[in-house]
Amino acid sequence: MTSFKYNRFLIACILIGLIAALMITFQRNQVERQNNTVDLAIGYSDIKMLAQEEGTSMQNIMAAVKKAGITSVNVDEITFKDLKDSGEASLIPGGDILRNYHDGTMSDPNWRNLVETGVIKGDECYVVANEPSIFAELKEDLPNRLGANRVKVLKVGNEEILAVNANYKNLLEEGIGLSRQQMEEVNKAGLYVLARPSDFAHPTKAKVDSVFKRLDGIKVSEIVFAGKQALGNPTELKYTADQLMKRNYTLGLIEAVSQLQFYKQTGALEIAKVMDYKVARLYAIPKGEQPKLPMATAVERWANTDEERNIRIDLMRVYEKPLEGKTLLETNIKYISDTKQLLEKKGFKLGPATHFQNYYPLRILQIITYLGICAAAVLYLSLVCPKLTTRRQYILLAVVFAIGAAILTFSVGGKIRVVSALVAANVFPAIAMIGVLDNLRKHHLVGKLKYSAIVFKAIKAFICACVISMIGAMFLSGILSDITFFLEVNIFRGIKLTFVLPMILVAIAFLKRFDIFGENLIEPPRIKDQIKRILNQKITVKAIIALFFVLFAAIIFVGRSGHTEGIPVPGIELKVRAFLEKIFYARPRSKELFIGHPAFMLMIMAWYRKWPAIGFFALAMVGTIGQGSMVETFAHMRTPVFMSFMRGFDGALWGCILGIVIMTILYFWHYWTSKEDRSKSVNE
Repeated sequence: MTSFKYNRFLIACILIGLIAALMITFQRNQVERQNNTVDLAIGYSDIKMLAQEEGTSMQNIMAAVKKAGITSVNVDEITFKDLKDSGEASLIPGGDILRNYHDGTMSDPNWRNLVETGVIKGDECYVVANEPSIFAELKEDLPNRLGANRVKVLKVGNEEILAVNANYKNLLEEGIGLSRQQMEEVNKAGLYVLARPSDFAHPTKAKVDSVFKRLDGIKVSEIVFAGKQALGNPTELKYTADQLMKRNYTLGLIEAVSQLQFYKQTGALEIAKVMDYKVARLYAIPKGEQPKLPMATAVERWANTDEERNIRIDLMRVYEKPLEGKTLLETNIKYISDTKQLLEKKGFKLGPATHFQNYYPLRILQIITYLGICAAAVLYLSLVCPKLTTRRQYILLAVVFAIGAAILTFSVGGKIRVVSALVAANVFPAIAMIGVLDNLRKHHLVGKLKYSAIVFKAIKAFICACVISMIGAMFLSGILSDITFFLEVNIFRGIKLTFVLPMILVAIAFLKRFDIFGENLIEPPRIKDQIKRILNQKITVKAIIALFFVLFAAIIFVGRSGHTEGIPVPGIELKVRAFLEKIFYARPRSKELFIGHPAFMLMIMAWYRKWPAIGFFALAMVGTIGQGSMVETFAHMRTPVFMSFMRGFDGALWGCILGIVIMTILYFWHYWTSKEDRSKSVNE
């Protein structure tokens, strides 16, 4: 029987690296715990709608939502449509003015004089404001937005108006600038302003200053850019960042619809970098999805979002239809209040969003962590290639470590860290399974064991495998930990690969140790010969159908992984997930709880009950899924490390219990069927 040696020096390097990885992970946990304040925000336009529906004042609605838990009001740039609806200002097409003159409905002599002298032009728009403060803001904002050459001040009697060379329909819906009046109204109600400035066509320092000047004296919780580019893009991004830092503002970045990284706003990440990532992640339930969600589901969504994705700005949309027996205001007050209560129950505070401290671990700790990952990779190679002598193992370790350590010493080493994380995510689950397989090989001559002994051995093997996989998770967490990964400015790439590669690595090791056909189980032919024999097998229709289902399951398995759009999740599984989220601190992953971990337990039973080798192999592959998934969970760096740990722990605990239940059912089924067979033989 071929012996595979576990190099003690490599194991020592892994343990040394583990200490460094644990130190980084402990620091990460501290950083994550300090970032625990969530800003519950609602739109100014939503407050206005509720006030109109209830027939009451904006101040009354603001007081009600503040009492329910809202801490900020999202204030967008005002539009001429808003001003028209409120009666504060009008945007009049020049063609309408000329039409009124010619059909005789224009009675004001001052306007008639402008028409008669040719001042009024049909292709221009004219701004008339009823409030001096509104007109003053428009007089400042429109030249900044459109260019000074496109805006002129005209006199109509003793009043000023603005002549604007712009398309009426486009200008009617376009954001003009932040309204000081709206922001002061929000502050007066005891709420913060979540300001949403947009960029200019040709930004200058003066234009950027005009935005921040408008915010002077306003209590601002966060700045979140509106539109597809950041304020000051592309020429004044650093100046915008400097102004944000000068005023101690937090920048909000909007989570993308795919829940991966951010909504594309050109220049926003450059500003975030200059600000040392003083950033809070913002999430809003999509407008089209909100009405379809029962209120309880939406409330649960906010809690899960804040816990699992480090969201710290919850921009809530109001429900536009009331619950039975409640007014629209009462319905939304309940929605806000229930969300607040659940967030506080989860340990969050409410207020202006907090942000991560600018955390980067000590470079030496990352280098030592990298050493452990390199040692694990070499250890795996030694376990599938016995001809890799100890001397060659040391040379390989020294070369790979020296290259990576040099990169990490003189740079951030983003790429080498991601590659190292990918290695850890794939190699450690493989080593965990290989260790169990090697232990089983030592007991190939063990006679028939009692069921209780098999269960004990399965639990023992499962715990050992999970510990090794969790060590891999700590390495992954340690090598990637820094603020850019917490915020998903940088991400771990290769999620889909980590669902497949561990199985390939374990399959190679399996074929080096066992004969998949079971003819000489522990002295297998060469891998080449086994693969050749597999390819030469006669295929029946039954085998083709079975292969089809295996491939279909593999497509589902890989296609649903990661964040990209793929195969949708069935409704029944969504309900199961919702149930698990309610009963666990962190919902275990289905592939671990229901598939991988039970299969691992059955793999041990298959060995000691001497099931067919092909069945033993299949269970080993499926068992690898659970171990790989445990490590891959930690690749989602935005999720707090403690939550990832609890997700893996709960999945392992209850997956093991489920496996024992299935083992027990199979044991009694086998006992019952064998008893039936004996009775038949006696009767015959």
